[in-house]
Amino acid sequence: MTVRVFVVDDSAVVRQAITHILAGNAEMELVGTAPNPMLAVDAIRKSQPDVLLLDIEMPGMDGLTFLRQIMESDAPIPTVICSTLTAQGSRMALDALSAGAVSVVTKPRIGLK
Repeated sequence: MTVRVFVVDDSAVVRQAITHILAGNAEMELVGTAPNPMLAVDAIRKSQPDVLLLDIEMPGMDGLTFLRQIMESDAPIPTVICSTLTAQGSRMALDALSAGAVSVVTKPRIGLK
């Protein structure tokens, strides 16, 4: 079974890196990307991903607000938060898990702008 992944991150570099990583994994399929939650809503509805990879700091709407909306919908999507703000045990990581994230991953800072 292939896991269908949708990425919401305002960084084009991060979206490109994740696209490259997933392209090398036969068990995962990237079904779409968006730079912010507002642009992601319709695309997520159309692509029906199995998993959402979501940043926290984005223009227009932050990832935690979007995560809460997803979890309150009729069809919540398992969501992994990937952010520089979610170091292990941080308040932001705990807030993300409390809001419904299935996992929290800290985005590497080295070499990304």
